[in-house]
Amino acid sequence: MFTAMNSSMSFVWDSIVTFAQSSGIAMIINDGSWLSLVMIGVSMVLLYLAIHKQFEPLLLFPIAFGMLLTNLPGAEMFHSELFEGGHVHWGNFVDTAGLLDYLYLGVKLGIYPCLIFIGVGAMTDFGPLIANPKSLLLGAAAQIGIFATFIGAYALGFSPDEAGSIGIIGGADGPTSIYLTSKLAPHLLGPIAVAAYSYMALVPVIQPPIMRALTSEKERKIKMSQLRPVSKTEKIIFPIVITVVIALILPSAAPLVGCLMLGNLMKECGVVDRLSKTVQNELMNIVVIFLGLTVGATATAEAFLNFKTLGILALGIVAFGMGSAGGVLLAKLMNVFLPEGKKINPLIGSAGVSAVPMAARVSQSEGQKADPGNFLLMHAMGPNVAGVIGSAVAAGILLSFLG
Repeated sequence: MFTAMNSSMSFVWDSIVTFAQSSGIAMIINDGSWLSLVMIGVSMVLLYLAIHKQFEPLLLFPIAFGMLLTNLPGAEMFHSELFEGGHVHWGNFVDTAGLLDYLYLGVKLGIYPCLIFIGVGAMTDFGPLIANPKSLLLGAAAQIGIFATFIGAYALGFSPDEAGSIGIIGGADGPTSIYLTSKLAPHLLGPIAVAAYSYMALVPVIQPPIMRALTSEKERKIKMSQLRPVSKTEKIIFPIVITVVIALILPSAAPLVGCLMLGNLMKECGVVDRLSKTVQNELMNIVVIFLGLTVGATATAEAFLNFKTLGILALGIVAFGMGSAGGVLLAKLMNVFLPEGKKINPLIGSAGVSAVPMAARVSQSEGQKADPGNFLLMHAMGPNVAGVIGSAVAAGILLSFLG
């Protein structure tokens, strides 16, 4: 009887020891996984910024929670080794993959960013751009930050693929940054996504000092004439023409631009309202959850806690600042050749980064500080939506050269 009791107690004790050794706490103690605690702390900070400060919460919130899940010792939800070398290692996938590995396929295969672009297109009004085609130039000028930062990052020792992924932060377009990075430098996906969405949230903080430094009070007071009405026919033809032209010139940009224009055509044609509402709401919301969680899952301690991450954060804000400045400076240059009464308020040039509609609102706010009767919002929306197209085209150019 005593032997049976001792055997039972031994079994219970061994079970307790096994359970204790398999816990995440034991892994931290035995395997030195303390860096995971640092990343858990980082995820808590991002959750605070998303919830309390409301910094791009729709994506920063799931990114932060994905970062939390992937850094919990022993959870085994994401395995970066399944995606090493930029390839999916299908041979080990079924036996090894966790929940986030399956969801990450949508990022790796470029599905989620394109689906988000359909929703973005359905929520975008290209009317101000069609009414004032010159604003397309301002959106293009704002992409200078992408290519200047690409050159700078390469000069600092980053590989061409890494430099291209860092440069795209200057477009202030989260889905485009994720799309390009997943193709060129997936090991940098976590830091670049966090940088891209953090700087998008900080548009009202980063842009105004740049705008004021590059413009005079007289320039900030320039009033622009009211935009002409845009017909429904023009709004229907625009996405079709843009898709065909860009796809023929730059096929690598066709997935993003094509999906953007598909969503916009759904909205403007007026015959598929159910589809338009679905991509704006249900589809968009579902994809944002999956995209955020899986992008956050790539932010492991090994990938995030290094000097490269600090370099990415620093270069990202440089790219964003240069993009904002590029649009303002081109507007000032255009004014040299435009007659009185047709001049452009340079403040709208900063909206050429594709943080829609936040950058346009910043232009409006700065314009009203100079003159409370100045209304620039609709004028700023032209370069703002042009910036969405511009960042997608810039990603296509980088992908065609580096991919």
